[in-house]
Amino acid sequence: MLEQVTKVHDESRQGEAYAPVAEETRTYTKKFYIESYGCQMNFNDSEIVASILKEEGFGPTRNVEEASLVLLNTCSIREKAEATVRKRLTEFRKIKQRNPELLVGVLGCMAERLKSKLIEEEKLVDMVVGPDAYRTLPALIEEAETGQKTVNVLLSREETYGDINPVRLDSNGVTAFVSIMRGCNNMCSFCVVPFTRGRERSRDVASIIQEATDLFNRGYREVTLLGQNVDSYYWVNPVNAAEEITFARLLEKVAQISPLLRVRFSTSHPKDITDDVLFTMARYENICKYIHLPVQSGSTRILQLMNRTYTREWYIKKVDRIREILPDCALSTDVITGFCTETEEDHQDTLSVMEYARYDLAYMFFYSERPGTLAARRYQDDVPEEVKKRRLAEVVELHRGHSLQSMQRDVGKTFKVLVEGTSKRSEEHLFGRTDQNKVLIFPKEDHRKGEYVWVKVDDCTAGTLLGTATGKA
Repeated sequence: MLEQVTKVHDESRQGEAYAPVAEETRTYTKKFYIESYGCQMNFNDSEIVASILKEEGFGPTRNVEEASLVLLNTCSIREKAEATVRKRLTEFRKIKQRNPELLVGVLGCMAERLKSKLIEEEKLVDMVVGPDAYRTLPALIEEAETGQKTVNVLLSREETYGDINPVRLDSNGVTAFVSIMRGCNNMCSFCVVPFTRGRERSRDVASIIQEATDLFNRGYREVTLLGQNVDSYYWVNPVNAAEEITFARLLEKVAQISPLLRVRFSTSHPKDITDDVLFTMARYENICKYIHLPVQSGSTRILQLMNRTYTREWYIKKVDRIREILPDCALSTDVITGFCTETEEDHQDTLSVMEYARYDLAYMFFYSERPGTLAARRYQDDVPEEVKKRRLAEVVELHRGHSLQSMQRDVGKTFKVLVEGTSKRSEEHLFGRTDQNKVLIFPKEDHRKGEYVWVKVDDCTAGTLLGTATGKA
């Protein structure tokens, strides 16, 4: 669907593949190696898979050569991600030639779309497992060990994995993802997610609170509530139908676990984020003032083709409302250039919305058609690639200016920062994030990971704040 140019905080891991190791150290007779691609939901799914495998006696490893099971948790959002996965599977096939007992499996969003191709035509994998079928992994592994190729890509209307305590992979011990729902009911014409992850269903509130509380008790100090569209979270107690939990109420319940537990969430759909959510954010200091609010396009005509269900003017009013209730709230967004039939006038509309909103962070793409989407069936991908790329370059350039200005406005201010670890650039510096999700790097001195520290901003780049600690918070 999309080719991406992403502006990501220097110290972040979002969007990249990783081969994680669990926080627990113990001897296992069997080892698994897993790489994850794509969104935060995929990283969280890998932690669910790790928990299931742990119960079967598998331990994690970073060394693919010592693994008896290799899994790739895949993403179908971008053509580039699929190409990367294919390349990795080809590399794993070479390892399998040296170790015939090795099992290779594909998990996640590529599973449904390419199951027969990966197993039958290209013979790259032994197992293909969809996002709702991870509980069947032990049986599929057992069958695959006999030489049988195994597949389960069935989607579910009930599965939330709410009873599974994820094994925290590659954990910094400070921040963690907590999935609150699965699937998506928004049929955006460019998006494959409803077809790969199924319909929307919300996890029961008690299991969410229990998981977040357990994380806090183990020393974690920040949770990010995850869903394709968190604002549509809605759970009704099956025992007491009068108990209805909206996202605003859930957000409050998680914030009430402790004032020392920071709460973030992602992603919001502009049509669903409510005043109740905004007022809840305003009431609780530990709910971070940061909202990811994808615009996709600034043209009402293109938004209608995308089936985004809002207009340009409606989106702008939503931005105004956020800033009215939360004046210090940071905004991030997704932007697609070159969607079907996009004209120069449509493109200028996108630039003008960006100029109005002046996003602190943006994920910017040019459109490429993804099989199975509504757009692929309904519209012609008729914008030349060189035009898409030129428009993307203009979007990126505009955003870089806004991002730098956003950073510069923070110079001289003091922020409460949650220390997440040592900076990648220097062992003598720590990094953390402000309430507004900006990375701030400062000298280590006597501060440690997991602490809240007041830091004064002395300087900045377009993506990072640089400062000096003034004391513990």
